[in-house]
Amino acid sequence: MAVLTALIAVAGLGLTSVLAGGAGMELTSAAFKPGEMIPAKYTCDGPDVSPSLTWSDPPAGTKSLALISDDPDAPVGTWVHWVMWNIPADARALEENVPKKESLPNGTKQGTTDFRRIGYGGPCPPSGTHRYFFKLYALDTTLNLPASTAKKDLEKAMQGHILAQAELMGKYRRR
Repeated sequence: MAVLTALIAVAGLGLTSVLAGGAGMELTSAAFKPGEMIPAKYTCDGPDVSPSLTWSDPPAGTKSLALISDDPDAPVGTWVHWVMWNIPADARALEENVPKKESLPNGTKQGTTDFRRIGYGGPCPPSGTHRYFFKLYALDTTLNLPASTAKKDLEKAMQGHILAQAELMGKYRRR
């Protein structure tokens, strides 16, 4: 079944929602507003804890959610900061400071980042201001992937299963 998607940029502030079947999701954070600077607390210049994230209802038929956070401005190419999947379909948030463990109590799995670690690794640009994208995907399935899973393998496993996507972008520049 072909899924019709439309990309909507909300006020040009870095908050994007992809609609599928008429249902859209929005992704926000109490830590920073779309397009604004990410506080040092969530970076290598601070305690490097993950920011809280909240989202609106995913579309009907959602079986799980996945999250990818990356920096397309890295000098070596897109740098992956967080990889998660099997977030329960009824979840509407991730708390601040998600434990850096392969499996969370609710069944969520975390994969390997470009820091070669499991769990969130915050912004740490070598120079200049970089953009950091948090991308949430509503999936029509749960995924059976090992904890060592990287972004490219998660994206491959999600192909053909994405019902909707929401995106939040924040920026960071080292002190």
